[in-house]
Amino acid sequence: MIIAVASDHGGFALKDAVKLHLLEKGIEVADLGTYNEDSVDYPEFGKKCAEEVASGKADKGIVCCGTGIGISIAANKVKGIRCALCVNEEMAEMASKHNNANMISMGGRILDTETALKIVDTWLNTEFEGGRHKRRTDMLDAM
Repeated sequence: MIIAVASDHGGFALKDAVKLHLLEKGIEVADLGTYNEDSVDYPEFGKKCAEEVASGKADKGIVCCGTGIGISIAANKVKGIRCALCVNEEMAEMASKHNNANMISMGGRILDTETALKIVDTWLNTEFEGGRHKRRTDMLDAM
């Protein structure tokens, strides 16, 4: 499995913590930037990560900005992406279980690292239920 990660300056520290966590678990990571805390524009990095997932170069993606909101909006502009903003484990579970989210976003100014890593683990370890939820995700994909 390859997970693409990207962030703006507000999510840089959290992105790097997530990257290290994934690498420690033996998961391959494609780090698409940013690579420091210098100010950058989150739409560029959300799009870059989403395109990596949509193209199949990465299996899933994780994006971070200050709140997680802006970069999730950017990611969701890419066809085939279902990026869910997650602020707790319950949201991460439902992002996988009901929405089959292929990306999640988190806020570096909103979440502490411990919570963020629990969110990542929950999202990765929860399977999509399918069934009635498949019909709904198909509707999203057709939009």
